[in-house]
Amino acid sequence: MTDMTTTISILSLFGGAMLILFGMKLAGDGLQRAVGARLRNFLLTATDNRLKGVGVGAAITALLQSSSATTVMLVGFVGSGLMGLTQTMGVILGADIGTTVTVQIIAFKVYDYAIGLVGLGALVTFLGRANKWKDAGQAILGFGFVFFALKILIDTFEPVSQNPLMKDFLLGLSKDPFAGIIISAVLTALFQSSAATLGIALTAAHSGILGIEAAVPIVLGANIGTTVTAIVSSLGATVDAKRVAFAHVLFKVIGVLLVLPFLDFFTALVGHSSPDAARQVANAHTFFNIGIAVLFLPFTGPFTRLVTALLPPSLAPERFGPKYLDPIVLASPTLALVQATRETLRTADIVQEMLVKSIEVFDNDSVSTLEGIQEMDDDVDILDREVKLFIIKLSKESLSGEQARREQEIMLFSDNLENIGDVIDKNLMELAKKKIKGGLKFSKEGMEEIRALHKKVIENYQMGIAAFTSSDHELARRLITHKQKMTELERDLRQAHISRLYKGHKESIDTSAIHLDVLTNLKRINSYITNAAYPILEQEKD
Repeated sequence: MTDMTTTISILSLFGGAMLILFGMKLAGDGLQRAVGARLRNFLLTATDNRLKGVGVGAAITALLQSSSATTVMLVGFVGSGLMGLTQTMGVILGADIGTTVTVQIIAFKVYDYAIGLVGLGALVTFLGRANKWKDAGQAILGFGFVFFALKILIDTFEPVSQNPLMKDFLLGLSKDPFAGIIISAVLTALFQSSAATLGIALTAAHSGILGIEAAVPIVLGANIGTTVTAIVSSLGATVDAKRVAFAHVLFKVIGVLLVLPFLDFFTALVGHSSPDAARQVANAHTFFNIGIAVLFLPFTGPFTRLVTALLPPSLAPERFGPKYLDPIVLASPTLALVQATRETLRTADIVQEMLVKSIEVFDNDSVSTLEGIQEMDDDVDILDREVKLFIIKLSKESLSGEQARREQEIMLFSDNLENIGDVIDKNLMELAKKKIKGGLKFSKEGMEEIRALHKKVIENYQMGIAAFTSSDHELARRLITHKQKMTELERDLRQAHISRLYKGHKESIDTSAIHLDVLTNLKRINSYITNAAYPILEQEKD
């Protein structure tokens, strides 16, 4: 080959490889938008036993064209507390089987139809009015690009196969399977797609440039390299989420280690599976992953315990932050709204604890309780910020009218919770500090009145939580009714305090300003609670 021919061949190989990656991404993104949300919901409800998990994992991965996409979803679900680690084991094994479908499809000689698929995909994408048709068109277009790229590679590999340097390189790979495994693993990690690596391998095999002895190690390496995406997605996640990614790595690595002593036998088995070299590569991928599933499925329980032991919980205290707001679920608005609601209710639990304990500070002059309330307000601020950022990201997705309305409800409720936390921390606790510093005591009657108002606020708070959670119109109406009753009660208690002032009660005189401000701030808290009712009743009008 001349220098010019070699350069052109290298550029063609590079362009073909990149076109495969682009096509796989295009197809995967289109399929995820078209069916991803339904598949995510199905995944959450159909993994109650190991065999079903394998089937679900295989089906979802076959549709999404990526085992990494499925594993990343599992990382997100486990990290958000939606699934347990044991539930994921069967799904991971199934996902590895599902990804072999893509390579089997590529192994079919459909290169002559590539341009037709590109044209059809482009037509559906341009003319489709509904998003689902545009997504379907994009998926078809992506597959068209993949098959077109494979045709480019086949045409390029034929002259390359005559290059003496290439022959020596491939001969070396066949004699040193470890080198093939490492090179393939690195390429797959860079490509973030085992299908892309194996697509190139099977086209090389089809052209006669790659023998089965060199192809099998490439298949094994691609299976290891594909775990990198899940590992990256688990960085910064919970320890359980990290265990999902780690389990995927262990399945693949242990599987490769078990095959290596029997590599010649496995290679011979693959060689007898089909006379077609490209099909042999695809079959090697399929046999390996089915073998892993058959081997590990009966032992998912012990394997889960092994993963847990190898990756124990961190002894260092975890930084406080959201539990349920995983970016992975943003692609499924229904699920994302559920998770945002869960995180907001977590915030509500913290605020309720602040509210309950606030009366103890006035009762017992507890400085430690006061300081604890201040720390809890910092946590509330963190969760409020994270919920709002999550909602802002979600708003960029295609939402139905109902979903958009719920999004606003969550945003408003979270904001009101943060306001309540601020009133407790910056107002009520500041009043408590004055009372403690001054050594002041409320009158017996005054303290009882504050307790009575505080009790009503807590009752309304719990009603507001229930209304927000259920979007119950009746609860919302009751909440607004109770607001008026609260206003009347606060006015009566204020008048009772003033009457004691006229009578010259020393304790009432000493604590008057603090007492009246406490009543005012409890009424403010109740007003913020009541705000939860208005979006619900607006929904009723619509």
